[in-house]
Amino acid sequence: AAFAVSGAVLGVKKGMDIFGVFILGLTTAVGGGVIRDVILGETPPRTFQSPVYALLALAVSLITFLIYRRGMSSGKHRAFDLGLFIMDSLGLGAFTVTAMGTAMESGQDGAFLLVFVGVVTGVGGGVLRDVMAGDMPYIFVKHVYACASLLGAVVCTALYALGAGDSLAMLAGMLSVVLLRFLSAYFRWNLPRPSPRRDS
Repeated sequence: AAFAVSGAVLGVKKGMDIFGVFILGLTTAVGGGVIRDVILGETPPRTFQSPVYALLALAVSLITFLIYRRGMSSGKHRAFDLGLFIMDSLGLGAFTVTAMGTAMESGQDGAFLLVFVGVVTGVGGGVLRDVMAGDMPYIFVKHVYACASLLGAVVCTALYALGAGDSLAMLAGMLSVVLLRFLSAYFRWNLPRPSPRRDS
């Protein structure tokens, strides 16, 4: 739901019609999971095995579209953006660790694969969203989004290796993602970038 909102909001801000908003919301919500299932060899992906994921994403996208169309978000942008940030952070954490749980259920337990699947699932939908909207993917330019997913995946994998229970490992991984996201937003942390060139 959180990822569907982020996709739908971007579609609205880009001036897309309702079909475009639907597609962007749906892609953001299920894109990472589809990539995960393809990597793990689970075909067809779970999204296509049960319509509930797509229907939820489309319903949330429609609600988001109507909110903006009726002007109900006017004057409430800060509260809406904060709520979206919190939901998006929780969604990132949840997608990261549940993807790792899915990988383990399918018999995969290699640390590299677990971390890779976790991060790709967490950020995959957002990357597809930004590419389809014609933007530089958010994960490359804003805060430490992908790094937060990476931290959560590493924490989760390390706890798995130490023999911690699945629930503890996944909870710790998710909290790591959310904590780093909050800290990076509050302190405006970003990864280093090259200095702008100055023409002589």
